[in-house]
Amino acid sequence: MTSELLLQNYLLLVKSTIEVYVHGTIESSNKEVREILHDGLNETLKHQENVYNELVNNNYYVVDNINSSAINKVINKLNKD
Repeated sequence: MTSELLLQNYLLLVKSTIEVYVHGTIESSNKEVREILHDGLNETLKHQENVYNELVNNNYYVVDNINSSAINKVINKLNKD
């Protein structure tokens, strides 16, 4: 496996973990458990950002800057529908 593939797969795993933390946090009826899950969520979100940045820094994930006219075009189209 390449580094790119490993990082992409790891990012998917981290995103799945975030989903579990989100659902656990909002569904928990126990304050202490909710706080533990919320803390885990925050730490996992930081970790997700680090993995994402690693992908971007290695040019494994290219982020295109979108100009404001393209954004306005989409907004106008959505407003018409």
